[in-house]
Amino acid sequence: MAPQKKWIVNAFVEMCSGHQSPGLWRHPEDHSHQFGDVEHWVELAKLLEDAKFHGIFIADVLGGYDVYNGNLDAAKISGAQWPVNEPLSVVSAMAAATKSIGFGVTVSTTYEQPYHLARRLSTVDHLTKGRLGWNIVTSYLDSAARNMGFKEQLAHDERYAQAEEYVKVMYKLFESSWRDDAVVLDREKGVYTIPDRVREINHDGKYFTVPGPHICQPSPQRTPLLLQAGTSKAGKQFAAQSAEAIFVSAFSPSVPAKSIAEIRELARTQHGRDPSNIKVLALVTPIIGRTEEEAQAKLADYRKYASLDGALALFCGWTGIDLGKYGDDEELRQVESNAVRSTVEAYAKFSPGTSKWTKHTVAEHVSIGGNGPIIVGTPAQVVDGLQTWVDEADVDGFNFAYALFPQSFKDIIELLLPELKARGLFWEDYAVPGGTYRENFYGSPGQKGPLDEHIASKYRWKAGVDAKDHVIPE
Repeated sequence: MAPQKKWIVNAFVEMCSGHQSPGLWRHPEDHSHQFGDVEHWVELAKLLEDAKFHGIFIADVLGGYDVYNGNLDAAKISGAQWPVNEPLSVVSAMAAATKSIGFGVTVSTTYEQPYHLARRLSTVDHLTKGRLGWNIVTSYLDSAARNMGFKEQLAHDERYAQAEEYVKVMYKLFESSWRDDAVVLDREKGVYTIPDRVREINHDGKYFTVPGPHICQPSPQRTPLLLQAGTSKAGKQFAAQSAEAIFVSAFSPSVPAKSIAEIRELARTQHGRDPSNIKVLALVTPIIGRTEEEAQAKLADYRKYASLDGALALFCGWTGIDLGKYGDDEELRQVESNAVRSTVEAYAKFSPGTSKWTKHTVAEHVSIGGNGPIIVGTPAQVVDGLQTWVDEADVDGFNFAYALFPQSFKDIIELLLPELKARGLFWEDYAVPGGTYRENFYGSPGQKGPLDEHIASKYRWKAGVDAKDHVIPE
């Protein structure tokens, strides 16, 4: 028999209270409200590295969830991803206290010039010794657009067209602007950098004009590990070309399975990539007990603290649908709005025991675990549930969200990971202790930069190659 595929295990967090489980900050054992303390994040990084987590995936939003009832009140009161701090700022502190765990940070392409972001990402890749990942998003909240000088979001496909050009600019800055051996530090001659080994990129496109050169010397990975979320038609095309990891969130493996297969096929046929080199991570919130009764008791306890208004704030922000317009007891599968009906039907499909779907039923459904499943039970039962995702959706691992911070992660470490190891599904140690995020992500010592088949590698200005012999791809 072929050996079992080892799963990738990330923690899924955001610099806010509750994250995917609004209101749980009220639980006496929860510490998520301490997200403004650097020690909060440093201790998390140390805890997860000791357990050999591959990475910490840090989500982010640039605006508040103000669709529900047309205002921010529900988010403000419940703490539903409000307030939110900027995630890249804390990564260096976490990296200083650890050696091997990676950090995937969400940064949008919609509201920041690529020249500026390239500097920030290269800086953090240097400071982490190559343990940075960039989760590429295009943003989806109109509240963010309004605060960034727009009346509303750019149209969906235009956001992706802009993102595609944005990422090409980043490749040019990361990979083409400096030759690998540009920095020589010749103390005798007093030469820090050889001038003709650094060049302008002279990008002049529809959305961006960036002459360059990149202001940072090459970092350990040059291009951070590239993560992406989004399975629209444009999102799938983008992922097939650029993503090394894809994050999916759905209540059942049957929902993303087709998109995952399509992305892998597009990667193979249109971009010459090995489909297995695109790693897919699914959002899951495991609630684990030593017995099934203990796990169910935990869930019942957590539900006492969950905020239904906070859950509605998140749901309405994710979907753009204001459920505040409907009555408390109104059956949402019977309203005039096609968007409401189809969305609720999708939820109902995976909770067949619910006979009537009101806005409060929807809220209960997403109040713990957000837009992903909760899997409740013993370690063996939870792993069985996770295995279904691997078998049916072809995922490669999981972004584990929490109900309680950090207790949910401690439960994963103490109860779930031993079961994964017993089944041969989780590694005993980092593939490259002290290595880069990409080396450990692929289990490939020496693979600091993107794989040769990846589009970014085509931009790489290698040592010993004259500028005239390396044409920067457009």
